[in-house]
Amino acid sequence: MVEQLHVNTRGQGLYEFTDQVEALVRQAKVESGLCTVFVQHTSASLCIQENADPSARYDLEEWITRFAPENDPAFTHTAEGPDDMPAHIKATVTDCSLSIPIFESKLGLGTWQGIYLWEHRHRSHRRSILVHIGS
Repeated sequence: MVEQLHVNTRGQGLYEFTDQVEALVRQAKVESGLCTVFVQHTSASLCIQENADPSARYDLEEWITRFAPENDPAFTHTAEGPDDMPAHIKATVTDCSLSIPIFESKLGLGTWQGIYLWEHRHRSHRRSILVHIGS
């Protein structure tokens, strides 16, 4: 089973969509298998991250901004603005896909883990994500 989800963003940040993926796993009625999540963009990424304390997400966002700063004079790919190349770098060093085991008909996430789209651009986007569930 492959389904497409959409996550609407309001600029840079981490957007949790665990509930949407869990709903697809329930719909698939797979007891044991694998759920693969894939983002169809080059300036956004995916991660599994703590979903209890927002300071963990804040610290990640601060770190990655220092890692790939905007307005670096070495960048030539700037056609879409100063966040363009940093967004591609951020997406490259993070993940475009995740693999999560399905165990006893549920995602095998830990207690404090959530699935996030990591938006690396300043403006709002409607991001497309493919979810494959197999047994």
